[in-house]
Amino acid sequence: MLKILLFSLLTFNLFALELSITGAKENFSPYSTLHLEENTPFLCQETKDDFEIVTKIVCAFTKKPPRKMRLIQNSFFKVENVLKKKTFFLIITPYYKIKLYPMIFDMTKNKAMYQVDVSLAKHWMIVGYKTKLPFIKKEPIVDSSINFPFELETDNLPFVGSLDIKGDPVHIKRVGDVTDYLKIKKLYEDKKYERCLELIEEVMEGYPNSLFNAELIFYKIRVYSKVNDHDNVIKMSKMYLKEYSSDENVPEVLSLLAYSYHKVGMSTDADYFFDRLFSEHENSEYSKLGFIYLGEMLESSGASSKAISYYKRALNETTRVETAAMAAYSLAKYYIMTGNMKEGSKYIMKIVDAKPAFFIDDLVTSMNLMYKLGDNEEYVTASAIAKSITDATDKRHDEHENLMKEKAMWLTHTEDKNKALEALNEYIAQYKYGTYEEMIEVAKDELFFDTSDGNFTVKLTEYNSLIEEYKNDTIGYRAIYEKSKLLLENRKFSEVLDFEETILSLDEDMYVDTDVIIKDAAVGVMKIALGEKKCQEVLDISHDYNVTLSNDWDNGIYECAMIGSNFTLSKEIAKRNLSSKNIELRKKWLYRYIKVDFETGNYSDIIEPAKELIILIEDEKELFYKDVYRMLFDSYQRLEEKEKLLDVMMRIQEIFGSDYRDIERYVEIMSIGNKKKDNVIVIKYAEEVMKIQNTSSSYAQSPFVEFTLYQTYLDLKDLEKSLNVIKSLDTVELNNRDRARQKYLLGTVYSKLWREADAAKAYDGAIEADPDSAWAKLAMSAKNI
Repeated sequence: MLKILLFSLLTFNLFALELSITGAKENFSPYSTLHLEENTPFLCQETKDDFEIVTKIVCAFTKKPPRKMRLIQNSFFKVENVLKKKTFFLIITPYYKIKLYPMIFDMTKNKAMYQVDVSLAKHWMIVGYKTKLPFIKKEPIVDSSINFPFELETDNLPFVGSLDIKGDPVHIKRVGDVTDYLKIKKLYEDKKYERCLELIEEVMEGYPNSLFNAELIFYKIRVYSKVNDHDNVIKMSKMYLKEYSSDENVPEVLSLLAYSYHKVGMSTDADYFFDRLFSEHENSEYSKLGFIYLGEMLESSGASSKAISYYKRALNETTRVETAAMAAYSLAKYYIMTGNMKEGSKYIMKIVDAKPAFFIDDLVTSMNLMYKLGDNEEYVTASAIAKSITDATDKRHDEHENLMKEKAMWLTHTEDKNKALEALNEYIAQYKYGTYEEMIEVAKDELFFDTSDGNFTVKLTEYNSLIEEYKNDTIGYRAIYEKSKLLLENRKFSEVLDFEETILSLDEDMYVDTDVIIKDAAVGVMKIALGEKKCQEVLDISHDYNVTLSNDWDNGIYECAMIGSNFTLSKEIAKRNLSSKNIELRKKWLYRYIKVDFETGNYSDIIEPAKELIILIEDEKELFYKDVYRMLFDSYQRLEEKEKLLDVMMRIQEIFGSDYRDIERYVEIMSIGNKKKDNVIVIKYAEEVMKIQNTSSSYAQSPFVEFTLYQTYLDLKDLEKSLNVIKSLDTVELNNRDRARQKYLLGTVYSKLWREADAAKAYDGAIEADPDSAWAKLAMSAKNI
């Protein structure tokens, strides 16, 4: 049996000339072929010695290559080139033996072939061999013979098509995995991840030696990443990088692997694969995607400035719209969540302009950002997000109607009233009897009164004209209402009160807040008077409009100072009233004095006034001033007077009971008890923390509290309570390291209780949770004892 092993293939293109070198074996004897092909016929000739041995082959071309050609050689021949008198020559010199053949016939296409001897051809083949010419036998031509063509009418000559790396033919029967692979790609693109994963498993089982194994594993990794199965991303990526380290998809796999390590809390491993991605694939688009993933990891660890620089680098360096949108989205989220709405809006609008459908990919987050922008008066940007989502959906989508409404309502707050009107009409057209029909109609009506110039004088003139022109008409009434609001918004409080009677004559059912407008105008006049120290005017307004004032002027001054953050003045006013003989006023001013100092961090000044206030309110049932205990506790804590905390904490517990707001204070007392080795304190307050957490279903203090209480019970040799405490963490979400620790400690207490089977199971849980942790190693040691 003949066995062919393909071991190399080199191709070089020169002007219109193509050189292809292949190597193979016949019956374990190697040989090599050189194919020369050109669009026009060219000359090739053998040069022989006296023994009819071919010493070299020369091929001549009328065209020269555009650049200098390097020497080409393998184990059987070398190919040199020479340019003489505008003729380009290739000189092929053998290391063993060599033979030249013109390739006149295509054995896979031509039905007839015959012996031919030519000097010009478009395709020449040169065979290099050691002793015996492979597969070919040349018979001498007899002068008296006739050269009849060989006809093959019913069948083609034997032909071996594509070979794999083992030298075996690639059979058509494998077309099944090709079809399934295309289905897998389509399922992934359609975001049908569950079915995509199922089909990958079916193909890998049905075609274990598929040529597409690398692609199948790659798509597995992509799917696991999309469904946030980061453990499987890590597992499959390691296999992929080991088996297919030179594959073109390695950069993307590295980016997903690094991201998954970050998501499972293994930042050191994440850093390693990010470094590989950036150093080995610097110019890959996935290194730009890696910048976003690394930025997310840095942001979650508190390194926000570094995260921002990576997001911006990804945005500026990428050429892919998808990556740019992701980078802009990360920047927008950061700035919006940190209160920088203007900067966040800038990046949101970049996405709106380049890839508006991007927002639908993470609808919950996109809508949260949208509402945050809307709440902070970034109406244009909020409306743009709503429009992007509604454009990418239809009326069947749950949020479509609501977002159509929000888009329109936010635009009504902008200067582009025509665009707002268009959005309002669009909602009415799509939802004729919609949930928000009345709201939209009202907004549309209000828009009519807000289409004039934004200048106060122009608007006021317009409203006065409407009042005069449409007396005793709804338009005139609306103009009165709008004028009163305009004056109020522009702090023309006295002018509002000048036509108070007209305002109050409006229909109360239609204009329900007219009393509020008058009251707000009166308060405005009072505030101005207070600022100008016109105390009598303040009293007159208070009397005429039933505006409640404090018992003295200091109260108003104090409040104004607090609103303006003038804490020095606030403290001065409060201090001046601390000696009031009126017990109620004295309590109020003591409380205010303490609050100012607490707000400004003057904790040492709080202690004595707080003690005095506590004496005054000790027997009262109302809780109004009793959060002074909390301020006193926090002040002692920040002054590091920890020996005084326990007494205050006991009083807080008596007053407020098990209140989640005090949980950190309980933890502080528990920690003090732990440092003092006071088991009673530790147990009392740790159990209180656990009780509060269980009641609220919030476990912010876990597992610290449980680990501490577990150790305390263990020190007291109360194994059953230790067991109960550490087992309670089974239902609490922990990171891998803490889970490994919890399971190890659980195993330890089981072992002390002689429950070895349970202990072994717990140790296994520790090893499974975080195999590389110290707790897993302790668990393995414990199992081997």
